[in-house]
Amino acid sequence: MRILMINSVCGIRSTGRICTDLAQALENEGCEVRIAWGREAVPEPFQKYAVRIGSDRSVYLDALQTRIFDSAGLNSRSVTKRFLRWADEYDPDVLWLHNLHGYYINVELLFAWIKSRPRLQVRWTLHDCWAFTGHCCHFSVIRCSLWKTHCADCPQKKSYPVSILANRAKRNYDRKRIAFCGVTNMTLITPSQWLADLVKQSFLRDYPVVVQYNTVDQTVFKPTPSNFRQRHGLQNQKIILGVASTWDEKKGLDAFIKLAGMLENSDSIVLVGLSQKQIRKLPGNILGLPRTNSMTELAEIYSAADVYVSLSREESFGMTTLEAASCGTPVIVLKGTACEEVGQRYGWAAVEYDLPKILSRIRDLTDHRQGAEPEC
Repeated sequence: MRILMINSVCGIRSTGRICTDLAQALENEGCEVRIAWGREAVPEPFQKYAVRIGSDRSVYLDALQTRIFDSAGLNSRSVTKRFLRWADEYDPDVLWLHNLHGYYINVELLFAWIKSRPRLQVRWTLHDCWAFTGHCCHFSVIRCSLWKTHCADCPQKKSYPVSILANRAKRNYDRKRIAFCGVTNMTLITPSQWLADLVKQSFLRDYPVVVQYNTVDQTVFKPTPSNFRQRHGLQNQKIILGVASTWDEKKGLDAFIKLAGMLENSDSIVLVGLSQKQIRKLPGNILGLPRTNSMTELAEIYSAADVYVSLSREESFGMTTLEAASCGTPVIVLKGTACEEVGQRYGWAAVEYDLPKILSRIRDLTDHRQGAEPEC
């Protein structure tokens, strides 16, 4: 059986690792697998699966058009046509879609191709809400419900995928609804019931929806010895850890900075995935580190921490929380997100978005954790 996956990245970040984990499992079952991807680099072990859509130049051009015209997913026509000619030759039995946003593919052309192949089995794993909105990937924080009926002027046009000038959420909503609806043989997959419930209120409601909780490679994400504390001078500190591929207010960056002002001298926050500009603005008791695509390095950092805290208020699953927990680190998540639902399966602490309450729960967990992390 030939399986073709499509995702913005391959082998890196949460969705890229989900794809390569799936590819390896399917290959072990005797399937032939390719992963079509759009941006960033592919680690060497996964290059055997990788088929690139476009180039760095086409990604930059798509991103520029999106910023001007608010047209995420509706650009990249020539590179998409070229990719679909290759896909015709590859002739997959199963098409497994993941993130289609990310400035690399034209979804109207892609779905027209899908509809021209009614016998093709299509699976689409939704990692966020972009597929059924006119612009944004999440809407919980601003409590927007326009997506249930018809998006209009999006109040989040300056959030990813950023539009600086136009606000075409109404048009985007119509074009995505026309493109995505009417596929003969498509099943939607969500990593949480929380996201599945949202899908069932959207224009994608007529498709079957299956909940499949994400997993991590526990041969990598496990309690791992490291000298992380010594390298960063944190031997006598209680480490409060947060990890994200991109940090902003919704991911909880502002909340972590406020939390830092409430800590004792024996506490330090470590945030992984920050830009250099963000790192320069941090207070002294927050250690900021850039994003890493090394799973082993992440496992070492998770294992060195006393507690992992997710202050993101918009999560459809929370892969980093599961990675941290798999490394033996206690986890705190926010109530009202999919992390709370997932956490019930693993015994994570779920608290309200209230910094004093969060700090109290951190105290409870770190008092038992301090000094327990593995060291070389």
